[in-house]
Amino acid sequence: MNSIKLPFLHNLILDWRRFLAIFLLLACLLFIDMQSALADLNNDRYDGNIFVVYAGNGSLVPAKIPLKQALAEHKPTLLVFYVDDSSDCKQYAIVVSRVQEFYGRQAEIIPVNVDTILPKETYSPTEPGYYYSGGVPQVVVFNKSGEVLLNKKGQVPYEEIDDKFREAFDLLPRTESVTLKRRSFNELNSELTK
Repeated sequence: MNSIKLPFLHNLILDWRRFLAIFLLLACLLFIDMQSALADLNNDRYDGNIFVVYAGNGSLVPAKIPLKQALAEHKPTLLVFYVDDSSDCKQYAIVVSRVQEFYGRQAEIIPVNVDTILPKETYSPTEPGYYYSGGVPQVVVFNKSGEVLLNKKGQVPYEEIDDKFREAFDLLPRTESVTLKRRSFNELNSELTK
C-alpha cells in the first residue's frame, strides 16, 4: 500500500510546484513596471527622438552643420533647444518641422538637445550654450549677420518664427504677402543617384 501512495504523493508535489511556479510568474508579471512602454505626446517619458516620433521628420537630427558654421556662412538660422523626454518639446516638434517645410533650404535649423550641452564657465557666441536660458523648448532666430532676432522660451507659435525669418530674408510681412509654398519632403536627391 505504501508503494501506491508514493507515486500519488510524488505527482501531488509536482503539481503543487507547477502551480507555485505559474503563480510566481504571474505575480512577477503583474508587478513589473511597464511604464516606459506607455510614453506618449502628453507625458515626460522618453520614447525616442521627438522629431522622428512626433513630427515624422528624422532629417532634423543630427543637425546638418553646427551653429559656428551657420553663422560663418551668414545663413539665417533657427536654434531649437529641446529634450526628448519633455511633453512640451514633443508637442513643439511639429512646429519646428513646419519651419523646415518653408525655410529648410535657405536657413539652417539646428536642434540642440540640452542634455548634450557641456557645462562650462563661459561660452562663445558661436556655441549653443551661450544662448540657452534654462528652459525647453526655446528658440533663437538669427539673421544673416548673426544678430539675434528672437530668443524665446515656451511654445513659440510658427507665425512668430515666420515673421522673424521674413525679416531676416527681407520678405514682405505675412499680411502683405502671398502664402508661402510648402516644399516637398519626397524630393529626389540627385547627389545620391550619381
